[in-house]
This record gives sequence, structure tokens and C-alpha cells, in this order.
Amino acid sequence: MIAGSSWSAERVRRVVLALALAGGVLAASPARADLRMCNMTGSRIGVALGYRDPGGWVTEGWWNLSAKACETLVKGALAARYYYVFAVDYDRGGEWSGRSLMCTRDREFTIRGVEDCLARGYDRNGFFEVDTGEQKSWTIQLTDPGRPASSP
Repeated sequence: MIAGSSWSAERVRRVVLALALAGGVLAASPARADLRMCNMTGSRIGVALGYRDPGGWVTEGWWNLSAKACETLVKGALAARYYYVFAVDYDRGGEWSGRSLMCTRDREFTIRGVEDCLARGYDRNGFFEVDTGEQKSWTIQLTDPGRPASSP
């Protein structure tokens, strides 16, 4: 028996074992909350992502997605409502872009700030806005121009 307790050592062992097993089950099946990108095209694509965090604007890239593949861009619950995407089609040329100008570069990058991209030695590209509606999980589907996205 444990001093000052009516619990036996065997009872304590069983409770600890039960808690450990319950923790293992919970850890094995976590709730998924991510920002995912699905490439619904027949081409390989490169993706850059822009977002605002507590320190200001950040752009990151490149995620390389095979045709008909998905990739997690942000792991865990989304902290922002708006994300910005710029993507290029490696096989056929072309891009998915928008009006929000942000900094990029040719190789892997994480860039703080969206001002003076060219003066700081970066490229400047237009990103399109994705409104997640403050959801904690979101999937973006890139499709061929003129072809609607399929349902998730």
C-alpha cells in the first residue's frame, strides 16, 4: 500500500497502465488541422505561400507537388484567416497568381517582409488570396485554367 492512501500498489499499477494506454490511443489519432495544397493538374507545380504572423508578413517556398498530389503547407491549427499563394507550372509553363505583391526567390526561402523585394535582392510576384473563413483546417485545390476544381 502507498503511505497515507487506501490504494494498493496493484491498483496504482493498473491505473497508470490504463492512463498510459489511453494516452497512446489519443496520441495515435490526433485531430488533423492543417493547410493543405492539392495539385489537381497533370503537371508538376511549385508553390510559394504568404501569410501574416505576429512578427509581420512572411513568404515561404518552394513546395514541389507532383501531378494529382497533395502536400501539407502549414501543420496544425491555422492561426490566420488569410493565406496567399503563388504557384508555377513546371511542365507547361504558366502560373497561378494574384494582386498581392510579395517577395520570392528561385530557390528555397523564408522571407520576412513584403516591401522593397527587388532592392533586397528578391523577386516580386503577385499572390492570390485564400480566405479560410477562420477555419482551423483548409485545403486549396489548384486546377488547370478553365477547369473547375473537383469536390474534396
